[in-house]
Formats: sequence, structure tokens, C-alpha cells
Amino acid sequence: MKYMMLICVDEVGRRRQVERRSREEAAETMRRMGAWLSSVDGRRVRLHGGELQPVSSATTVRQRDGQLLVTDGPFAETKEQIAGYDVIDCANLDEAIEVASRHPVAQWGSIELRPFVDDQPALPMRRGR
Repeated sequence: MKYMMLICVDEVGRRRQVERRSREEAAETMRRMGAWLSSVDGRRVRLHGGELQPVSSATTVRQRDGQLLVTDGPFAETKEQIAGYDVIDCANLDEAIEVASRHPVAQWGSIELRPFVDDQPALPMRRGR
């Protein structure tokens, strides 16, 4: 079963935490992230993933009554924003929870797991441009 892992953080709190970190702490964070990636890639459960730009770079698009509404910023005002994502393919929800629980951000942020509808392809085929 394929799941979207939405990696959510408090950007302001995270920025402060990063600014106070020593080089050793920064290196340890990178080591832990590398270990997690090696683990899930080695198990072949991670299909795709990436880090996102800060929420300040977001653009929200809506169509209402035939009008295109484009606004700067996130779709919702919340303390935590989506900072990254991973698409994983696990045997069941228990395995997906285990994979998410080992992600380094789970220790100070949150990971939202959402299954894809009816086993849709998680990564659509690219068409020529």
C-alpha cells in the first residue's frame, strides 16, 4: 500500500533551533537523516521524497464562481507547515507507522501518513512537454 508521508514542522521554532545548533549537532542531524534514508531506501519502501521551500514561497490557487484566485502563502494558517514529503510503499499501516516513527523529524515535528486512494500510482507517468 502506498502512503504519502507529510513531514510537518514549526518553521519559526525550527529556524531558532537551527541557529542555536553547534556544528556537531548539525552533523549529527545530517547523519541521522542519512541513516534513515539508507534504511528505507535499502528496504525499498521509499519511492520518492524531497524537501520543500519555506511556506513563505507558497502560492495558493483556487477557482470560485468562475474566478481564479491566486494568493501568496499557504492554504491554511497553522503553526506547523509541510516541510517535505516522502512516498512510501509498505505492506500495511503498521509498517508505514514504523517507517515514519524512525524519521528524524518525528522527534520534534510530526509526520502525517495518508494512504493513496484505491492503490493509485503514487508517481504519475510524465508526459512530454
